[in-house]
Amino acid sequence: MPTDPHFPVSHLRPPRNWINDPNGLAYHNGHYHVCFQYNPYGPEHANMHWGHFRSPDLITWEELPIALTPTPGGEDADGCFSGNAVSDGDRMVAFYSAFRTDRWAQPVTTAESADNGATWTPRGRLLIPEPPEGTTMYRDPYVWREAGRWRMLVGSALADGRAAALLYESADLEQWEYRGPFLDRAPQAVAPSADTGLGWECPQYLHVGGRGALIVSTWDPEQGPRRTVVYPGKEQHGRFLAEAPALLDHGPDFYAPALLPATNGRWLLWGWSWEARDPEWVSEAGWAGLLTLPREVTLAHDGTVRQRPAAELLALRAERTVTATGETRGSAVLGTVGPSFDLTARLEPRTARTTAGLRLVTSADGNEYLDIGLDSTTGELVVDRDHASLDPRAHGGTYRVPAAPGVPVEFRLVVDRSVAELYLPSGRTLTLRFYPTGGAPWRIEARAGGGDGLGYTVRAWNLRPYMTRYMDRASAESALIDVGLPHP
Repeated sequence: MPTDPHFPVSHLRPPRNWINDPNGLAYHNGHYHVCFQYNPYGPEHANMHWGHFRSPDLITWEELPIALTPTPGGEDADGCFSGNAVSDGDRMVAFYSAFRTDRWAQPVTTAESADNGATWTPRGRLLIPEPPEGTTMYRDPYVWREAGRWRMLVGSALADGRAAALLYESADLEQWEYRGPFLDRAPQAVAPSADTGLGWECPQYLHVGGRGALIVSTWDPEQGPRRTVVYPGKEQHGRFLAEAPALLDHGPDFYAPALLPATNGRWLLWGWSWEARDPEWVSEAGWAGLLTLPREVTLAHDGTVRQRPAAELLALRAERTVTATGETRGSAVLGTVGPSFDLTARLEPRTARTTAGLRLVTSADGNEYLDIGLDSTTGELVVDRDHASLDPRAHGGTYRVPAAPGVPVEFRLVVDRSVAELYLPSGRTLTLRFYPTGGAPWRIEARAGGGDGLGYTVRAWNLRPYMTRYMDRASAESALIDVGLPHP
């Protein structure tokens, strides 16, 4: 098992090699199933299979054998690319993009499991052989059941410069009728240096009580994957009437989220968090990418999508290591945490002019740190990772997420070695990767800006690792392996 100090213990991924998009999310026979794009041969984007985990409780995970494998000479000869899965009676059906290097489109095909995901049988032919006329990109099916029928969205780009999510419908999961674009849009700005893209990957549709939100991952033909955007709105006569788009996650390292409609009307979401370090370091490490924490997603009355960590994850909190309430005009050490922790904070700058916040110090000399500050003039939380690693191969940058100007700010921060997920009460999130070189314990500091006071209330808990039964690659038998290191 990896001894890499950046390898996560409370986020899903196999012990080695490359992963990207979450795929095939389904709740079936009492288990949450989470598949993902997986290269079993190395830490590069190549040889796309579907890896597979399942869990009864979102805490205890079992790695199952690879779900989908390319068929030599077949329709998916060069990769089983992204899609989703549904639970249909006693079977699960996976819908995915069949990739071949000799065609531009990635048409839809399927595979089926009748043994709770242990084995999968591919259909061996395409489900939808040809994309509609006028499309220049076609990939990533998303299938769901609604009002007694099956429905499918496929991500695409159109020849006239619009991105689109195309709608199909079926009575039996076999015969599909094309209904036209569910939503199509020319690129428009959604944030500084971010727009809604020329093409859409991995469309996902969240819908509750007549309202909906279309989630798309924006694609640029020159720059590749960019950001994830959500369009709130509602459906009318097979078309989605969208309101203004917004970023789903405000961080730089979040893409291709996938939805899982779970029990009791709850919706869960996982995203892919890619690496933010140079390729040679990734190659040395032997692994790349991870899946975010499972997030509960809801639609607010104003149409916004709100995210928070799944409630089950509170069970991962171990001992509380920080309990601090007070005020500082400079800096104050609040306590120490291990390399995986869950923190809640309330910050109250005493004047409207200050920029103040928390610092996670990860080196003994204080030269390596991650800053989370409140810009009181703009009402934004600012996450600065320019000093978060002393290794020059780690990427920097400063990122902002709207909070609320003129009032105290609250947030929850979950850090797992090399990933940070920030959650606000508004449901906004910011996900980024960073790579500390200093050994734990790390210390939490409150820091006031410009000599003005900062009031704070901070609590932090070390995180227990997932208990994950990984496949034993040598013997093909599963072995229970705890990937966590002892907390300091």
